[in-house]
Amino acid sequence: MNDQPRRRPAKPHRRPKKDPVRFLAFEALRAVDERDAYANLVLPPLLKKARAKGDFDGRDAALATELVYGTLRRQGTYDAIVAACIDRPLREVDPPVLDVLNMGVHQLLGTRIPTHAAVSASVELARVVLGEGRAKFVNAVLRKVSAHDLDGWVEKVAPPYDEDAEDHLAVVHSHPRWVVSALWDALGGGRAGIEDLLEADNERPEVTLVARPGRSTTEELVKALGDENALPGRWSPYAVRMAEGGEPGALTAVQEGRAGVQDEGSQLVAAALAAVPVEGRDTRWLDGCAGPGGKAALLAALAAERGATLLAAEKQPHRARLVERALAGNPGPYQVITADGTRPPWLPGTFDRILMDVPCSGLGALRRRPEARWRRRAEDLEAFSPLQRALLREALKAVRVGGVVGYATCSPHLAETRVVVEDVLKGRGGDPVEADWVDARPLMPGVPALGDGPDVQLWPHLHGTDAMYLALLRRTG
Repeated sequence: MNDQPRRRPAKPHRRPKKDPVRFLAFEALRAVDERDAYANLVLPPLLKKARAKGDFDGRDAALATELVYGTLRRQGTYDAIVAACIDRPLREVDPPVLDVLNMGVHQLLGTRIPTHAAVSASVELARVVLGEGRAKFVNAVLRKVSAHDLDGWVEKVAPPYDEDAEDHLAVVHSHPRWVVSALWDALGGGRAGIEDLLEADNERPEVTLVARPGRSTTEELVKALGDENALPGRWSPYAVRMAEGGEPGALTAVQEGRAGVQDEGSQLVAAALAAVPVEGRDTRWLDGCAGPGGKAALLAALAAERGATLLAAEKQPHRARLVERALAGNPGPYQVITADGTRPPWLPGTFDRILMDVPCSGLGALRRRPEARWRRRAEDLEAFSPLQRALLREALKAVRVGGVVGYATCSPHLAETRVVVEDVLKGRGGDPVEADWVDARPLMPGVPALGDGPDVQLWPHLHGTDAMYLALLRRTG
């Protein structure tokens, strides 16, 4: 008789089940990390493909979007929490593993997904994309994370405000320390204002439409959306805000290019330039850095109403094609060219109005591009600085005496805004330019908290817009 204990049969190997929502979100996060892609460009085609395959409905798309953007916005905070739960430096964790972990942490601490579901779904995703061994690591870390809520973890991992204010804010509000410092310098004031701004950067921005004058109206857009799905713009007479979850591309006016998606801050900048009083000729307008075309399309519509012509110039050919698409169908005369504004093909004194929305760090659009805060470095501003000054200097040469130049950036960083304008006007790094400031504040009627002027800085927490900057300069000689 065999007295050996009977061995229990091995459990059958279970193939991990692929969750299409979390797998798609992981794909998007990997593209952001590996290819320096932007989530707002990567995610829409992935969602479109998933819908076409029948894998997704509206709720699935909303969850995938929340997982991607929520993970990117809170990456700094989640990194600090994960680091507190592992026995090795965070830099030694492979990036794909960290993406799965941070997405799991977001589900645990930043959504209403139940704890058991957040952990099990993340572990299952790890089995699919990382393998069984790493899935066990993910499981162990997330179970540690689930021991506290977000406030509890922040209290553990963030240094006290009184000991290091900037580092405290960086961890609590998930911004690099240098960005916190730069925004605080630009904003001024005490703790409350900077905390409000950093919190606003972590909120999902509204989708705002622009009704291009002479081609569409806000009334048309509201009617197409339905009163329950539309809100009037806060400041721009051309703006309509969409209810969450709406599809702007489904609107006929958007499909036909008579309306578009455009932040109210961008609308205000273009409208303010168009509203500056100009004596004499007012027929030649220039958008000198026109890509991807939103401001150019609004300027073209405003120019057409006055019988003026817009020239839209863009250095990058692929962005020039986007400008052409944005302006297609505009009834007034316009032209799109591929040209470098620092080496312009036009003669001095050619234009009556010029918008120069210069390349910048993009720190004013962190709500829309949350990954930019982790991608940018303080030293990047040194690379933008000569280009910004050269573009403004050439714009002031290209405008006629009495004409106006609008210098704009989607950044509140002082080194990209007022410092650039002051340096050019004083001739630092080049010949001095004869131009006077134009007070931009009256040209944004009804908009509060625009500062001491004459330039204007918009803010997400004060205006609900991107942090757009505008300086208006009239050439005097």
